[in-house]
Amino acid sequence: MSDADPSRFADLPPLLPHVPYQPWDPGMGPEEASRRFYDIMSRRRSCRMFSDRPVSREVIENVCLTGGTAPSGAHKQPWRFVCVSNPELKRAIRAAAEAEEREFYARRASRRWLEDLSPLGTDASKPFLEIAPWLIVVFEQRHGVDADGGKVRHYYTKESVGLACGFLIAALHRAGLATLTHTPSPMSFLNRILERPAHEKPFLLLVTGHPAPGATVPDISRKDPDHYIHFR
Repeated sequence: MSDADPSRFADLPPLLPHVPYQPWDPGMGPEEASRRFYDIMSRRRSCRMFSDRPVSREVIENVCLTGGTAPSGAHKQPWRFVCVSNPELKRAIRAAAEAEEREFYARRASRRWLEDLSPLGTDASKPFLEIAPWLIVVFEQRHGVDADGGKVRHYYTKESVGLACGFLIAALHRAGLATLTHTPSPMSFLNRILERPAHEKPFLLLVTGHPAPGATVPDISRKDPDHYIHFR
């Protein structure tokens, strides 16, 4: 028998009306559909060599709409996608990011971290922040703001925004574009450059566009599925 106080539930909002669930039909069995999607996603790689070839605003809007379909805690959708193509803004972002990266490589990173990064060939120089046609800066809204300026509580914000980023990256890859997740630390300079409010915290700087002709990536492999897939 529950000992919860019934008065706690007395003034809660009523249940929302329901509508029929509309599943998507891939036109094939789930085994084949899942295999084909894996075949597509298995070619996704982080790319650091971008072309300046234009990508339309429509494409970027569509992939952000896809990101916005991710599940979120209490359906609060605590994300903001700021899509940057302005050359001056990209230049400012690059300058600020490289300043943080120089500090990271010179002082902040542990020896072990540097050892792990060394085979990948990363350093403080980030020319792709200017070359790639689009930077999608994903912000985590730590709380919402109502019409009167009051705070609206958000739940599981990091988990929700992380899911949205996964959807976004998958959509960009499915559209034939290359991506790079970039997380200079700290990233508060993005609030200043992009004029975002204090309750929005930079979560991810996603670089996207077409790969440069002859682009290469490190010759690395993913873990064997036995290391991360378990059935019980």
